[in-house]
Amino acid sequence: MKSKITGLKMKKLTMVIMSLCWLQSAAFIDAKAPAKDDYIPLSRADAPAGKAYTYNTQNGKDLQIEVYSPEGHNSTKKAVPGMIIFHGGGWTGGNVSEFRSLCHYFASRGLVTATVEYRLITKDQRRESSRFKRVCITDAKSAIRWFKQHAPELGVDPKRIITGGGSAGGHVSLLATTTPGLNDPDDPMQFDTSVVAYILFNPALSGGDAVDAEVSFQEQLKADIPPSIVFFGSEDGWLKGWKRVQTKMKPLGIENSELWMAEGQGHGIFNQPGWSNISIIAADQFLNELGLIEGEPTMIAPDAEISLKSAL
Repeated sequence: MKSKITGLKMKKLTMVIMSLCWLQSAAFIDAKAPAKDDYIPLSRADAPAGKAYTYNTQNGKDLQIEVYSPEGHNSTKKAVPGMIIFHGGGWTGGNVSEFRSLCHYFASRGLVTATVEYRLITKDQRRESSRFKRVCITDAKSAIRWFKQHAPELGVDPKRIITGGGSAGGHVSLLATTTPGLNDPDDPMQFDTSVVAYILFNPALSGGDAVDAEVSFQEQLKADIPPSIVFFGSEDGWLKGWKRVQTKMKPLGIENSELWMAEGQGHGIFNQPGWSNISIIAADQFLNELGLIEGEPTMIAPDAEISLKSAL
């Protein structure tokens, strides 16, 4: 996979993004219903919950992971790639409903997917120090280990796990897979937290994280980081954090990270109609190039003429 990953350039997303007058034909718009293989995106309110499991208990509270399986998936006969996604909310809020629709879609594309509840901090703690984010990362590491530990009954290939998330969840996913410490001592340590790819929606990487190397992705970034696809609005204040990461990537020779921009948009583009569709289509193509998903995206394109711009 290494040579294929290193060679990733923009051709895979050009076909689905840069020509987003794309599927705007009258025939498509006027059709009474999409073709049978077209996936109509679910709203956050309509997306079903996955099957809930308790992956850990902290301070008497059970922490849940919701799992989605492909239709007809037989876990005893086939192990497929897995995806584990972490919600945003500034480390102080948010919940698993944010990425239920994404999990539902990628399960329809053949992956076993999951979205995770993790401990949150207070706003006062967030203002005081980035160190308080440690508990979020510890829980994320526990969730990934649980996912790998239970791979046989879920029908997941533990060597082909994708992770990511939105905003704070993007930060949490990155640190859970790169920070060597912050482990729950009760975790099954025979299972690591390594992954093969990242899907990141406006990851919130703060310069203030530098006070604690274990919560700073810039400090943990190494040359062997798995490939990533990253989405930002051009007016998102958190973009400068990813730009700092890109600056560090260059001398490390990292060329497997793609940045896609929504011009004129701010934070949280994934939660906006249209931008959600186009981002999922792009992520689908990205995973296809890595050999982690088969076929063309089935997500329908947005009606509006919107596009993502490469910003390597």
